[in-house]
Amino acid sequence: MHSVIARRCFCTGAPRPWLFVGLGNPGDKYRGTRHNVGFEMIDAFAESQGIPMSTVHCKAMFGQGFVGDVPVFLAKPQTYMNLSGESAGPLAAYYKLPLNRVLMFHDDMDLPCGVLRLQPKGGHGSQNGLKSVIYHFRGNREFARLRIGIGRPPGQMDPKAFLLQKFNQTARERIDVALQEGVDALKLVLSKGLTESTRCFNKEQKYKHIRLQTLPT
Repeated sequence: MHSVIARRCFCTGAPRPWLFVGLGNPGDKYRGTRHNVGFEMIDAFAESQGIPMSTVHCKAMFGQGFVGDVPVFLAKPQTYMNLSGESAGPLAAYYKLPLNRVLMFHDDMDLPCGVLRLQPKGGHGSQNGLKSVIYHFRGNREFARLRIGIGRPPGQMDPKAFLLQKFNQTARERIDVALQEGVDALKLVLSKGLTESTRCFNKEQKYKHIRLQTLPT
């Protein structure tokens, strides 16, 4: 199953593979909820590149392919969010990937709904999936993230309940646009590298952030 990429990857001079991991909860009950935008980002990217997500590997729904000549592994851990590291840790180890070739996609309440940020590394920001991933990377935080803004819970609403709600129509439209912007950002990462992509992409998203502040949610 993994031999084609393995053969092409590990010849000298070939680009090193990337592992993209989207965080979420498995099952129909959680589909379309705020906490599952990481899964949606993987699906949007896989679809855009014609990569089937049809295999199970290291407790994740898994797909692999090439974008240009760069090998990419795509994973949606099926362990439930809070145990995401049980899948992400073994996947990175299986492919002997350094953490600077691992990129996590996850929901983020600190960003307005539909605003994205690329980050080369960071903490967990009390996101339980990221906590688990850092734990299974032996405390190492030097992996990249694509943060997907979902906004804050209104009023006194419990954040847990907010995360497990589906988006309203306005928010859903914003997320759908953001997913397409995310696909473009990821293609940029694969062709130009993380540093340059982060600079260009975050600048665009910063202006989008300012624009969105004037719109109702």
